[in-house]
Amino acid sequence: MLHARGSLLTIDVGARETETADIDDELESFIGGRGVSTKLAHDRIPFDADPFGPENRLYLASGPLQQSDMSFTGRMNLTGLSPLTDGLLSSNAGGYLSRNFIGTGHSVVEVAGESDELLAIHVTDEGVEFEEVPELAGATVPEVTEEMNDRHGLESENLVTIGPAGENLVRFASAMTYDERAFGRGGLGAVMGAKNVKCISFEGDSAPEIEMPNEDIQMDVHRQAATSDDIFRRQGTTHLVQVLNDNFGLPTRYYSELSFENAEKINGDRVEEKKYKKAACSVCAFACKLPTRDDASGLETEGPEFETIMAFGSNSGVDDIVDIMKSNDMCDDLGMDTISCGNTIAAYLASEDEFGNVELIHELVEKIAHREGVGDTLAEGIERVHEDLGVENWTVKGMDFAAHEGRVVHGQGLSYAVSNRGADHMYSTTMIDEYNDVIPAEGTAGKSEHIIDNENRNAIRDSAVVCQFGIGRIIEEEIFEALFDEDYEDLLSVGDRIVNLERHFANQRGRDIEDDRLPYDLPDLESSIQEYYEARGWSDDGVVPETLVADFAQAADD
Repeated sequence: MLHARGSLLTIDVGARETETADIDDELESFIGGRGVSTKLAHDRIPFDADPFGPENRLYLASGPLQQSDMSFTGRMNLTGLSPLTDGLLSSNAGGYLSRNFIGTGHSVVEVAGESDELLAIHVTDEGVEFEEVPELAGATVPEVTEEMNDRHGLESENLVTIGPAGENLVRFASAMTYDERAFGRGGLGAVMGAKNVKCISFEGDSAPEIEMPNEDIQMDVHRQAATSDDIFRRQGTTHLVQVLNDNFGLPTRYYSELSFENAEKINGDRVEEKKYKKAACSVCAFACKLPTRDDASGLETEGPEFETIMAFGSNSGVDDIVDIMKSNDMCDDLGMDTISCGNTIAAYLASEDEFGNVELIHELVEKIAHREGVGDTLAEGIERVHEDLGVENWTVKGMDFAAHEGRVVHGQGLSYAVSNRGADHMYSTTMIDEYNDVIPAEGTAGKSEHIIDNENRNAIRDSAVVCQFGIGRIIEEEIFEALFDEDYEDLLSVGDRIVNLERHFANQRGRDIEDDRLPYDLPDLESSIQEYYEARGWSDDGVVPETLVADFAQAADD
């Protein structure tokens, strides 16, 4: 089976020491990216760790496909114990970091401990340098990039950086690369901040050799990406705004409504009107990114994508695309997940009856990032502050809901409930099958096996690491098999191990069926959750048996 190559580099930022280890066995069993990071995190982070404590660890990892020249592979994975969900969480980001990362010769970089000074860490194929940077305290992401360029000739594609939000331990702070690409949901940027690490750079020319099977298929994928007339190439995910508003539901005014009367003012057409050039990730010909500019104000940013438009648009009662662009740009500069930031602000707007107050929204973005005034409260996220605000808790396991409306596409609703990551649409992407009538939108009964297959496939996607935009459009099951030189069912079994290890870690922290809950009811929800548990081999309480974990370990050894 194709898997990543390279060593594990452990960086202890407290002791300012490094260690390199061989992890060939883990890579062979878990492919790379999210898979190998989950295995390492499960085994090396104490089950009772504080997400903000020195015992938590961060894992940056590439996968085997970062050694290819195939479209949809310009991505990296980041894994750690989330301060938002209190469980293991993996996030991935695009851009141009991945090829610089593998040039260091490592497949995984583990960050442990806690520094007593704010650090920039420089990883090359010749070693690691620790640079104290107290003068960068409070600097925005672009300001850090400018400083690293002036000092070391490093560009944004070399860097993983946090802004003020990460330093101030905002529970939904992002780690940023290429200035505008986010390791977003779950607050892993705050974990980086807790370790007092402002940025990590990667540079080298020592990528491990790896034999990539089926170059013809790689080139075919690349060719199809370059010639596709898919609307995602023009509008990214933003074309979904109008489609979902008209047909399936768009969360509006803090989830109190299912459609937004002014959706046409913030839809994909409006974003495309602001798009002024093409942009992509490393080696990708699909070029779906959205560099946007408003000539009247001079604002330039990348995006917003669909989820940001929901959070800072319909869910906040805002109908001006430039105002949403501004919110997006501020979050990127300050280092925050746009979805959680926007949704948390929407909760505050609901409590104050201030929907549509753009001046207040932008003020709150700044206050949250710096934990000033009410921003200090909102920086904790919806689950921890909803009672104080007097609003409903629109989260699962601490993760606020994405734009794909589980009250309408019920399989997606079920998947939110059982997901180890909470209400994040990317964990199972079941909504895609419901939108396209692969399975009916209504009802949860009989959908568990479908959700499990999606979760397992997406775990492999994130271990490869490959972009979701390629999945189902160009990269089908037979292409997975050819790329990995492995039977598809065997690949899914690797995904199954990944999901089970995430769940087992959560169980050790006290998570069980009581956490697999939604703030709304769906048909047959309770029995469908039990159906999911049974198919996974879990107990009626949603607990992974220790014997199953032992079986996974034995399978990996074999």
